[in-house]
Amino acid sequence: MSSNFNKDRRTLSAGLIAFAVAAAIGTPSFAAAPATKTINTTGLKITDTEVYVGQLHSATGTMAISETGSIQAEQLAIEQINKAGGILGRQIRIIQEDGASDWPTFAEKARKLLVNDKVAAVFGCWTSASRKAVLPVFEKENGLLYYPTFYEGLEQSKNVFYTGQEATQQIIAGLDWIAKTKGAKSFYLVGSDYIWPRTSNKIARKHIENVLKGKVVGEEYYPLGHTQFGSLINKIKLKKPDVIYSIVVGGSNVAWWKQLKAAGLTAEKQTILTISVTEDEVLGIGGENMVGHYSAMKYFQSLDNPNNKAFVAAFKAKYGKDAVIGDVTQAAYLGPWLWKMAVEKAGSFDVDKVVAASPELEFKAAPEGYVKIHPNHHLWSKLRIGQWDKSGQAKVLYESGLIVPDPFPKGYQ
Repeated sequence: MSSNFNKDRRTLSAGLIAFAVAAAIGTPSFAAAPATKTINTTGLKITDTEVYVGQLHSATGTMAISETGSIQAEQLAIEQINKAGGILGRQIRIIQEDGASDWPTFAEKARKLLVNDKVAAVFGCWTSASRKAVLPVFEKENGLLYYPTFYEGLEQSKNVFYTGQEATQQIIAGLDWIAKTKGAKSFYLVGSDYIWPRTSNKIARKHIENVLKGKVVGEEYYPLGHTQFGSLINKIKLKKPDVIYSIVVGGSNVAWWKQLKAAGLTAEKQTILTISVTEDEVLGIGGENMVGHYSAMKYFQSLDNPNNKAFVAAFKAKYGKDAVIGDVTQAAYLGPWLWKMAVEKAGSFDVDKVVAASPELEFKAAPEGYVKIHPNHHLWSKLRIGQWDKSGQAKVLYESGLIVPDPFPKGYQ
C-alpha cells in the first residue's frame, strides 16, 4: 500500500510539474492534432499519434560518467511533455543509440537515426569530438541536433542548437573572475587530449596573456581514460602556479582529483578552477576530494529558484533521492522543451520550418532561470562560479548577468 501510494504521488508530482512547465511557455495542453500530411512534408517518422526522436549519448565507455545525466534529463523532459499532451497532439517516442565514447560510432549511429529511422530531431553528444564527428552527417541529411554541452565555440550550424555555453560565457568570464578575486597571474593549463580541451586552452591562453597580462607556466594533455597523474602533479608543484586551470573529462576526473588531494594540493594550498566538473562528475570523484575548489558553469543543482526546485524534485522522483544534476544535465533538459516550442510555433515538424521558428524563443521555465535562443543558435545565459563542499554540492559565489552568445569572439580564433 505504501509503495503504491509513493509511486502514485511521484507520478502525480511529475504530471503537475509537466503542466506547470507547459503553462509557463504558453503552450496549450492536449491541443487538437493537425493532419500528419500538413505537418510532415519531408518523410520523417511521424504518425497521427506519434513522433519519433533520437537520443545519441555515451551510455558506455569513459564518457558514460558524464553523459548518463543527459540521457536521464532528456527522457524526463520528454516524459513531462507527453504527460502534458505531447507535441501537435502526438506522443514522443525515443529511439536510443549508444555512441560508446567512440567518435566513429557516433557518426555511424547519427546516420542510422537520420537515414534509417528518419527521426524528427536528435538530442545528443557530449564531447566536441563526438559533435564534430556527427556534424557532417546532420548537415548532409538535414537533421536537427540539440547539443547540451558547454564547449569551445568557433562553430555555428543551421542544423545544431547549442544549449550549453560557448567560450565567452564560460572560459573568458570564468578567468576574469578568478583573476580579479584571487589576484591570479600565473596559470597551469591541464586537459584531456582532444579538440575541446585543446581549443579551450588556446582561448584561455590568449585571454590570460593578452587581456589579463598573466603567464601560462605549463600546459599538458592526457588521453581520455588516463589515470596516472603523479608526474604532472610533480611538475605543477615545481612551477607553483596561482591557478591550475583544469579541463580533464570523463572517468579520468576520478583519478586526477583523488591524486591531487593525496599529493596535498587541496584548496587551502592550491587554487583550482575547472570547466569540466559538474555534480555528475563529483558523484564519482567524491565531494571530499573537491572541497573548496571552483567550477565555472551556468547551472548548479543548488540554485535557489522555483523553476529549479520543481526540476530537481521531478528528477529525484524519477531517478532516486540520491540522483544529482549537473550543468550539462540541465542543458540537456532544455533541448526537448525548446524543440517543442519551435515545432508548435512553426506548426510543423519539418526541420527547415523548426529552425526558422527558433530564434528569439524564450523559455522562462528553464531550471537555470531563463534562456532565449539567439539567431546564432546558442542561448543567452549566465556564468556562475560554484565552490564545492564535501556533500558534492556547490555554493554559488558569483552570478553574472545574461551574456550574449558570441561563438566567434574577435581576437580568440
